[in-house]
Amino acid sequence: MVKDKQLVLTANMKNYNSACHGFRWDSVFKEISFFKNKKINAAYNAIDRHAEDWRRNKVALYWEGAEGQKEKHTFQDMKHNTNKFANMLKKYGIKKGERVFFFLPRVVPLYVGFLGTLKTGAIAGTLFSAFGPKALQDRLENSEAKFVVTNNALKGRIYKIKNKLPKLKKIIIVDGARKKGEIDYLKEMEQASRDFKVAEMKLNDYAFMLYTSGTTGKPKGVVHCHEAVIQEHITAKWTLDLHPEDTYWCTADPGWVTGIAYEILGPWSNGISQVVYEGRFDPNKWYSIIEDYKVTVWYTAPTAVRMLMKYGTELVKKYDLSSLRYINSVGEPLNPEAIRWGKKAYGLTFHDNWWQTETGAQMIANYACMPVKLGSMGKPFPGMTAAIVDDKGKKVPVGQEGNLVLKPKWPSMMRWVWNRTDKYKSYFQHGWYISGDKARIDKDGYFWFIGRADDVIKTAGERVGPFEVESALVEHPAVIEAGVIGKPDKLRGNIIKAFCVLASGYKPSKQLEKELAQFVKKHLAGHCYPREIEFRKTLPKTRSGKIMRRVLKAQELGEKIGDTSTMAEY
Repeated sequence: MVKDKQLVLTANMKNYNSACHGFRWDSVFKEISFFKNKKINAAYNAIDRHAEDWRRNKVALYWEGAEGQKEKHTFQDMKHNTNKFANMLKKYGIKKGERVFFFLPRVVPLYVGFLGTLKTGAIAGTLFSAFGPKALQDRLENSEAKFVVTNNALKGRIYKIKNKLPKLKKIIIVDGARKKGEIDYLKEMEQASRDFKVAEMKLNDYAFMLYTSGTTGKPKGVVHCHEAVIQEHITAKWTLDLHPEDTYWCTADPGWVTGIAYEILGPWSNGISQVVYEGRFDPNKWYSIIEDYKVTVWYTAPTAVRMLMKYGTELVKKYDLSSLRYINSVGEPLNPEAIRWGKKAYGLTFHDNWWQTETGAQMIANYACMPVKLGSMGKPFPGMTAAIVDDKGKKVPVGQEGNLVLKPKWPSMMRWVWNRTDKYKSYFQHGWYISGDKARIDKDGYFWFIGRADDVIKTAGERVGPFEVESALVEHPAVIEAGVIGKPDKLRGNIIKAFCVLASGYKPSKQLEKELAQFVKKHLAGHCYPREIEFRKTLPKTRSGKIMRRVLKAQELGEKIGDTSTMAEY
């Protein structure tokens, strides 16, 4: 276990066991603003209520563009601008429950528009700016989106498929309309009233939706309701340990659920000042952002941590990162080596957590008030019941691997898969929500990720979690990233094959392959070592940083890769 030096601020969650004891979700209600008859609006909670108290002139958003542009927006500014956007939508006929999708990079109108949409009672959806026409068509066609908000650089992809989208009525251009029929965001925002009566929504009224890809079939639209803000609020406070005086930076894109739950709704519901950077990953730029804005709480992805590792601790020393007090990671399990490196580089321990698009908020996490076990997911959030069960839904003994499940329902739980009720129902079996992940629990109640249910490798009668092998490989100084799959083998059923990205100064060789195989055999187990190793410059990953093992496997076996719309460039 590792534990940080005494933090400057006392943790919001002072004792895990005490927080769990007798926890009820309605105990969080006192921190949430409701209208009459228990009506709610997630956007009102994130912005307006702070614009109506002492935080009105507090900076809500520090925005820095890819070209170095800088903007500041207070909570009062955000209230007025989100109201203007809501009025724009109303002017053009948006109705409760209709879908408004955002196809934008991390620019200010994305954040303003998302919240403005929620204020009208319409459903907001987000799309990665790297999506091509086919990925856009799948999502906009299935959701029957009425409005798309985009810019001049990206709109061409929409026009390529517009004739296949009969429900799409309006295209809003945030950097000035140049084509007949487009709505000019800048002009409309200038003319719109800054006053708006926020729609009072039921807890289970739909608020936002995201599309997530599976191993087969088209992406599925996961729908969340306004009630989700309750759980996003308290998890941001307890898991990310956000305090009023913090400056927070989440590196996620809002095309991913983390960018909505923990870059829009959760932190702002807590009245936190946060930084958004539009540009691509660059270690010098990232460190300068932490230094310039005096970031105190940082939430990033394992891929980013490993990329920073590649540049070493010497680069860290060139910047003043002393403002950092608490650092977090999400996207896939963070390898122990990366946590050790973070401690060496920043003097702080990365706190990993586990959740999914479908869960809407952090489910299992490492908290400021308890020691971190290297590589562990942590413990369930108060109010959540997590368990490891067999295929019949019965709990398995401590230490035994099984299916990671959660007891429904919780405030941020998805409420539907758009137009696929049967798919939605398939998530719930034997009284549990089935995550599709394999894990185990130890005697201290910590959960340990093993892999996706369809990723676990059975070799010579033994079950091997790819994450364990990947973790062992990146412990070797030659390996920066690793992806592991099971490759069919007549003798053993499957053999383990590893795909490795090498650190600077190392070159592929047969000798290095043997060295890595022996290293894993020594550090993990005799049956767990990769019998084949392939060196690559990059690995296929989602934009949230998860290594796409199914893509590696399809490439290896010469099969169709399937949906790649959420895959980052590589």
